[in-house]
Amino acid sequence: MAKISDEQLKQVLEAALLVAGRPMSPQELLDSVFQGYTISRPKLVQALKALELDYRPRGIHLVEVASGWRFQADDALSPLLSRLWVEKAPKYSRATLETLALIAYRQPVTRGEIEEVRGVAVSTQIIRSLEERGWIKVVGTKEVPGRPSLFGTTRQFLDDMNLKSLSNLPELMEMTNPAERLEEATND
Repeated sequence: MAKISDEQLKQVLEAALLVAGRPMSPQELLDSVFQGYTISRPKLVQALKALELDYRPRGIHLVEVASGWRFQADDALSPLLSRLWVEKAPKYSRATLETLALIAYRQPVTRGEIEEVRGVAVSTQIIRSLEERGWIKVVGTKEVPGRPSLFGTTRQFLDDMNLKSLSNLPELMEMTNPAERLEEATND
C-alpha cells in the first residue's frame, strides 16, 4: 500500500470534491480516489475537517450534507452568483411547500394525513413534482385498510436543503410557518 503526505491528502481531497460535482462520503473517497493508499477513515475525516477550516474565510465552503462532503458557494454570494444561471430555479406553490414541510416534519406520513392537517386535498401533481425533484419517495405502506402509501424525504432533499440529517431541521416553534423555511431554501 502506498503512503500519502497530509498535504497531498488535502490536495487530492480538494480536487476530487471539486471535480465530482456531487457530495462524496468518506467511504466513497476511500473506495475510489484513495484505493491502494494506507489512509484510515478517521485520518480522512480529519483531513476533510482541516480543509473545511481552510475554506471558511473564502467564497467557497466545504460542507458536510447527508450524502457526504461537497464544495458550495457562500450563501451571502447567492445574489451575485445567480446571474451566472440563465435558467431560473422553479418557484413552488404554497400548497407544494406546505406538503413538503408536512412530509419533512411528520414522516412517514400518508396523503390522507397531509390532507387532514392542511384541510384540503393534495393534488397528484404536487406529489409528482416533489417525487420528480427527488425530494420525497414512498417509504412504505400503512397497515390500515387500503394500505395507503407512506411518504418520506430523501437524501436529495437533505442535500438540497443543506441539512446533514432531519434533526437539523429548525424547530417548528422557531417559525410561524414551516413552508416559509422551505421556500427560502428553494429560492437560494
